[in-house]
Amino acid sequence: MFPSRLTSGYQSFLNGRLARERARYEELSASGQHPEIMVIGCGDSRVAPETIFDAGPGEIFVIRNIANLVPPCEPDTETSFHGTSAAIEFAVNALQVKHIVVLGHASCGGVAAFANNAAPLSKRDFIGKWMSQIAPVAERVGPPSEDRQGWIRQLEWAVVEYSLENLMTFPAVREEVEAGKLELHGAYFGVGTGVLFTRDPHTKQFHPYSEHS
Repeated sequence: MFPSRLTSGYQSFLNGRLARERARYEELSASGQHPEIMVIGCGDSRVAPETIFDAGPGEIFVIRNIANLVPPCEPDTETSFHGTSAAIEFAVNALQVKHIVVLGHASCGGVAAFANNAAPLSKRDFIGKWMSQIAPVAERVGPPSEDRQGWIRQLEWAVVEYSLENLMTFPAVREEVEAGKLELHGAYFGVGTGVLFTRDPHTKQFHPYSEHS
């Protein structure tokens, strides 16, 4: 049976948002999508970019994975699959987005699994392999301090920084950034508080968002 939570939600969508915004959906169907913003977020069910940013249909192009990671651009496209890289390629080359936001968040399970050296969930250990790429990031942050939660937060912020650095390894991204046609941004969402932190591109520090910031 299809999940009842989804069928009830779809019925609510039919009677609510779709009814109110039918013209918008028809326009998007006819003209295609033209979002100016791409958000690379975590698959965590508590951190949906469309909800956090109150986005309507067609407004943001979203890719989500474990821990909002962007791997470095790799030349080997024959023996590996690159879901996140494919999404970046499409957003930059086809959609020509003007902004890419890497959205990290508090209580990230992927970062916690790495920090706590968690046991594999399967023999293949897809998560462990995926998260192993942040080992140099953890070295940069340094060993855990007495304030372990503070250290975890620093690691979560550093993962956002890592992804931003890796975005610049994609030739198309670098070209668009250097031409002034594309901007990269870092952000971090507090799940329990609802506070959004944005990254200062000059200091690389994260600060709580305010209307006057």
